[in-house]
Amino acid sequence: METFPAMPLADWQDTKETLHRYAQIVGKIRLAASVRRNHWWNAPFHVTGRGLTTRPMGQVDGNPIFSVDFDLVGHRLLVATADGRAASFALPGRSVASFYEETLRALDGVGVHVDLARPWPFDLPDSDRPFAEDTEHASYDPVMVMRYWQVLSQVNLLLEEFAARFSGKTSPVHHFWHTFDIACTRFSGRVVEQPAASDPVTREAYSREVVSFGFWFGDDAFPEPAFYSYTAPEPEGLATEPLLPASAQWIEQRGGHLAVLRYDDARADADPRAAVLSFYESAYQAGAGRAGWDIAGLACPGGVTDPRLP
Repeated sequence: METFPAMPLADWQDTKETLHRYAQIVGKIRLAASVRRNHWWNAPFHVTGRGLTTRPMGQVDGNPIFSVDFDLVGHRLLVATADGRAASFALPGRSVASFYEETLRALDGVGVHVDLARPWPFDLPDSDRPFAEDTEHASYDPVMVMRYWQVLSQVNLLLEEFAARFSGKTSPVHHFWHTFDIACTRFSGRVVEQPAASDPVTREAYSREVVSFGFWFGDDAFPEPAFYSYTAPEPEGLATEPLLPASAQWIEQRGGHLAVLRYDDARADADPRAAVLSFYESAYQAGAGRAGWDIAGLACPGGVTDPRLP
């Protein structure tokens, strides 16, 4: 199997928009039924051998322990409880409104009842339209969804490998249903005072100094898939630092700078995995170096912190 198969946004944009809203519905269930973690780590999905999972949740809200999984090989949504009850339904040919209705029905069928405080999209163009009324988004191309999962799986392992090189506080590798990207974040431990006007999501996400690394599938603002990294807060002179490979670049975004390696440039490299890892490492050296992190002290060569281990 090709490490990074072709993934032009235009080939699956309608499917992506539908799947993104499916993910937000399940993500809001996860948010309502899980124990809150720092930086919203309780909210994202994790990659599985067949798709995505919320991981087990419940009890905190009076529900049985349950999970919701996207099977992106069999193209079904599965709701299961720890006592063996399960319900599932097919994903293709379903509008967002239909998906929302069937998801709630599946939850009810296994004895799970979740109250979604805001049952409409978050930070999307149709954020004022309830999921229950969205019959517009109804595209689902199984071939492209399968490819999306295959790309996620490759990037997930790359980020796991990269995360192993750092001994400090590190987020899990997780897939955000808000922005539909997969990411892993390193922390220096320094507290960051957010502006009073910052929204609650931003305040908690960036309450500490970070260098973050990830991959997104593209959107209207940047219409192609790409690997990325950013440092927050952004240190002075960040965008003057070199990046690897040569095709990587700094771009301006939302008043700051984002390190970007376009997916197609990584695909074209003789060793795509090595190209992406070198990109992440160069972006880390740029951000952590400019921000004054103890790079040597936080290093974890080969995933080992004990110098006596081989």
